[in-house]
Amino acid sequence: MNTGLLAVPVFEPAPAVPQLGHAEIHLWFFPHWNEPPPAAESSGVRDRLARYLGIAGTDLRIQRDARGKPRLVDAPLDFNVSHTGSALLLGVRNGGSVGVDLEAAQRRTRPVLPLARRWFAPDEARVLESFPADRRQTEFLTLWTAKEALVKARGLGIGEGLRGAIFQASATGWDCVDPDWQVLSLAPAPGFVAAVAWQGPVSRVGAFVAPTIAPQAYSG
Repeated sequence: MNTGLLAVPVFEPAPAVPQLGHAEIHLWFFPHWNEPPPAAESSGVRDRLARYLGIAGTDLRIQRDARGKPRLVDAPLDFNVSHTGSALLLGVRNGGSVGVDLEAAQRRTRPVLPLARRWFAPDEARVLESFPADRRQTEFLTLWTAKEALVKARGLGIGEGLRGAIFQASATGWDCVDPDWQVLSLAPAPGFVAAVAWQGPVSRVGAFVAPTIAPQAYSG
């Protein structure tokens, strides 16, 4: 995807929260997620965000905008979450918006071609149809996660944003046609497909596997 010279990051265990530079994005993969929804207000997400800010999780204030995207109140970080099955992906950025999406590679969906014709651009659906049948599920989820991450980074709803998030197939995957936005496909763990999207300069995407955190009760 059109991400300049950025390499696809490898997710590695990191018990501590590293320093987040102004031109960096940090991704946290929670492989054993067992907290109840909503995920953005959960103890595991609050713990990671609070550590970046050097405050207690109970002091973290989260609000949702008119389209439901969670945002921190009176804090410089932007974040986004995606939850599927027993796993969660958290994206954190200092100084710009970020969007993430996570899907289980073997998730059961309706036949992918009707879904693509409904939600994707005509050219995207035609390219997907050209792939061998045993490859379509993977390609569909790769494109779907890229689109969802881009839509979430833009702060749009899925219904209004998917068709406007246009991608072209290339030798390296699916490239976002909007030069103002960058999208990177990810493989946080075997059996999962993910993507992260952002606008503006980013010099590094750090990827970490979060330790299991026991659920706690937070309010605010």
